[in-house]
Amino acid sequence: MSEKILLDSEKINTILNRLVCQLVENHRDFKNTILIGLQPRGVFLINKILMILNKDYPNLKIINGILDYTFFRDDFRRSEKTLTAKTTKMNFSIEGKDIVFIDDVLFTGRSIKAAMAAIDAYGRPRSIELLVLIDRRFKREIPIEANYCGAKIDTFKNDRVNVVWDNELNNNLIFIEN
Repeated sequence: MSEKILLDSEKINTILNRLVCQLVENHRDFKNTILIGLQPRGVFLINKILMILNKDYPNLKIINGILDYTFFRDDFRRSEKTLTAKTTKMNFSIEGKDIVFIDDVLFTGRSIKAAMAAIDAYGRPRSIELLVLIDRRFKREIPIEANYCGAKIDTFKNDRVNVVWDNELNNNLIFIEN
């Protein structure tokens, strides 16, 4: 199995800062906005985004949560492997709010579809946007598009895009295995 590094820590940090600036530009004071990290890998990304927001925009009060959509997946009962739900932290109302889902990689669109079904259990948001670090375009099975995208990459169907977060060394990498 070979690996190809797509983005190193410096590029990832530049992308994260750009994504934060886009969020601030579009949501201004965040009074009607909730950021939601999608389990499991979107949690790492939302934590990075919240760190930048808290450092660069300390006066903003950001409501945020974590959503697990395991039991809303369309392949939930199709696998012999037992799926285990992760933590959901949603101790606020989403009614009439602008939601920004945050995930690391957008591939087929099925995870986002499941997340949209799962969020219905918490109310009816005014709008839902999607922020992803990587968009694996041309492989979509469901017509879903990110509003905020760090980088778009072209891959083969069997390639695996890995995002590695190393908080201690700040040595973050994104690479493809094929």
